[in-house]
Amino acid sequence: VVEADEFDRSFLTLSPIIAGITNIEADHLDCYSNLEGVKDAFVEYANKVPFFGSVIACLDDHGVQSIIPRINKEILTYGLSQQAKVRAINIKFNNFEASYTAIYNDKELGYIKLNALGEHNILNSLLAVATGLELDIPFKSIQKGLAEYNGVFRRFEYKGEKDGVILYDDYAHHPTEIEATLRGVRDSISNRIVVAFQPHLYSRTQDFYEDFGRSFFQSDVLLVTPIFPAREKPIMGVTGKLISDAAIQSGHKNVHYVQSNDEIINKIKEVIKTGDILITMGAGNIYKFGEKFLSKKN
Repeated sequence: VVEADEFDRSFLTLSPIIAGITNIEADHLDCYSNLEGVKDAFVEYANKVPFFGSVIACLDDHGVQSIIPRINKEILTYGLSQQAKVRAINIKFNNFEASYTAIYNDKELGYIKLNALGEHNILNSLLAVATGLELDIPFKSIQKGLAEYNGVFRRFEYKGEKDGVILYDDYAHHPTEIEATLRGVRDSISNRIVVAFQPHLYSRTQDFYEDFGRSFFQSDVLLVTPIFPAREKPIMGVTGKLISDAAIQSGHKNVHYVQSNDEIINKIKEVIKTGDILITMGAGNIYKFGEKFLSKKN
């Protein structure tokens, strides 16, 4: 099992027998000229599946929907849509857990419990159900595997608790991912949500800062830090302040731009309250600041 990455078209070096496609949207525009270029790459990827394999496609995603007519392989759809072959009904969220009844070809398969939150994880688990069915894995084994799965490093990972503040870390670094994660948290708890977000890449910030600004509305407090450059050199005028300004202009009432990494811990301590959920978010090293917050003595 491989998590394929469309960055630099690296997923086109793979030869999948079953290819799952969760979503398609404008990203990695330093590698693709536009959204159509991203879609073309996914079509090429899907059509690498051999005649005895299958493509498992999320019918809820508009980007995936748009390429289905161009895929010449067997397709199994999943999603919350009534039209999906594998779908979920009776969805419930409670205290960072989710459950639903799985449906296949309009017949109930049974109950699924997840140690995860958010509609996006319901969809991810449906992809796992669909893949298991394609591999003729008994549904009871699929149920057991999903119920015992506790997540991976940096995917809404529980980090610890300090002075009544619970810390989680999440790798989300694209507006859609951020919005999905925060919606999942908000659906599960009523606590205040404080997000310390570290933008990843100057080019991504430049391309999507307005979308980033609109993606944090399920947070009560937003801290935006300096950009994590990764492989890139700075771009004149592109800083995390573009995102914090966009969030304020879009209507978020409690946004702070942290100008220096040296100020992150102090700013967190300044805004945090007992009972808060603190989420460090981004694809860079923001998780290390969360760990420092936990270990730092008052």
